[in-house]
Amino acid sequence: MAGKSAALAQPDLSGLGGLLDSLAPEPATPVNSILIPVLQAVQERYGWLPREALERVSRRFRIPLSRIYGVVTFYAQFYLEPRGKHTVRVCRGTACHVRGASSVLSTVEQVLGVADGETTPDLLFSIETVACLGTCFLAPVMMIDENYYGKLDAAKVRKVFKEYKKGQRARKEPAGRKKYSRTVEQ
Repeated sequence: MAGKSAALAQPDLSGLGGLLDSLAPEPATPVNSILIPVLQAVQERYGWLPREALERVSRRFRIPLSRIYGVVTFYAQFYLEPRGKHTVRVCRGTACHVRGASSVLSTVEQVLGVADGETTPDLLFSIETVACLGTCFLAPVMMIDENYYGKLDAAKVRKVFKEYKKGQRARKEPAGRKKYSRTVEQ
C-alpha cells in the first residue's frame, strides 16, 4: 500500500504496446501460460502494475481481467500500487523475533512515517515484513534493496536511514554478490 498521503502516480504507458508485442506467444502456445512472465515484465518496467496496464494486457492477450487480478492478488511478488525506490524488508523469523525484530520494525515505521506494507509519500521507501531473510546469525536483521543490516537496535536503524536519506549509504557490492554480514557500528 502507498502511504496515506501518497498520490497514485500515473506512469507513461506509451511504450507498453511494444513491450506486450515483444512478449506475444507463438501461435501454438496457450496464452494463459505467459501471463506471469507478462506481468513480471510490466512490473519490471513500471515498478508496479497500474490498472490501465492490466486492462491493456487483458485486451491484448484476451485474458479476462478477473483472471489477471486473481493472479496478481495471489502472488506476493506483484504490486498494485507504486513502490518506493528502496524496499525495506524486516525479518520476523524466530531468531529475529526473539532478538527484537518488533523493536526494529517499530523504529523503521517511526523513522519513515509509514506502516508495514506501505510506501512513503515521496516514493523513496516501501516496508515489508518477511518470514525469514536467512541470516539468523545477524538477528535481528533487515534488508534494504540487496544490502543486509544485522545485529540491529533502534539507534542502528536510525543511523542506517540517516545514511540512506543523505545518499551516503554503504557502497554497493559488485553485481551478483550480496553483502550478508553488514552490521552497523554505533
